[in-house]
Amino acid sequence: MLMDNNRQAVIENIKRFAQNGQFHNKTEITDPVLTKEEEKEITSRFINNRDKLSYKIKKFFALLIADVGTKIINSKTEIKGIKTAQTLKDGFIVTSNHFSPLENTVIRSLTNKLSFNLSVVAQTSNFAMKGFLGYIMNYADTIPISVDPRYLATSFLSVIKEKTVEKGQAVLIYPEQELWFNYRKPRPPKEGAYYFAAKLNIPVLSCFVEIRDYGKAKNGFKKTRYILHVLEVIYPEKEKSARENAILMAQKDYELKKAKYEEVYGKKLTYDFENSDIAGWEN
Repeated sequence: MLMDNNRQAVIENIKRFAQNGQFHNKTEITDPVLTKEEEKEITSRFINNRDKLSYKIKKFFALLIADVGTKIINSKTEIKGIKTAQTLKDGFIVTSNHFSPLENTVIRSLTNKLSFNLSVVAQTSNFAMKGFLGYIMNYADTIPISVDPRYLATSFLSVIKEKTVEKGQAVLIYPEQELWFNYRKPRPPKEGAYYFAAKLNIPVLSCFVEIRDYGKAKNGFKKTRYILHVLEVIYPEKEKSARENAILMAQKDYELKKAKYEEVYGKKLTYDFENSDIAGWEN
């Protein structure tokens, strides 16, 4: 990643939002900005096309590319605590920290080892990308998420149920919502992922990705490698409502990620910005 003016502006956004407690704000400045109508067009196209043969063919090749990319990107990745995930026999939701458009390959490397198919929930703006990245975003078993409450309560929930409950697969949802470039710290989660898990009575697999720098800096950044920590399987409590479970499960997940951050980086989690919060950044 080049240390260009855009990247500097993104880091300044991260610094400002972290210190103001605005943990779910968008920090990228070049992402497509969609109208409500454009978002609805993307989600409608996804729902209408996903069972068509042409979509399934494109999905097949996109997943082949994703699997090859996963192996290349994660050649230096370590996975710790995989035995925790090996207790899972049916479908589940995975949560992780969100710091790169490629870090979902870290989770894919885990689910591949566990022999679970993985779907990735992504912002609708990602589906507006063009070219090769647009192809991958639209067809590599990605599911668009929208702010439209009707879509979330009907079509989106139905797809999550199909993937997890009916097909026994894994779905990656980022409770931090927005990508914060190379940000090492876990952020307080939004409750949607846990609400869906509770609604469907499925567990959440809590994960945290540690980012380590290595090598010499080039264009302002060192290379980075990942250590995936599989933390705990969090189950909804049957006697509690979906809303109550969402709150409790989100809190538990955040506590797990916070504790792991403090363990691996050797310091208390605060949101006072330090340059070392951005992995690989030479400053």
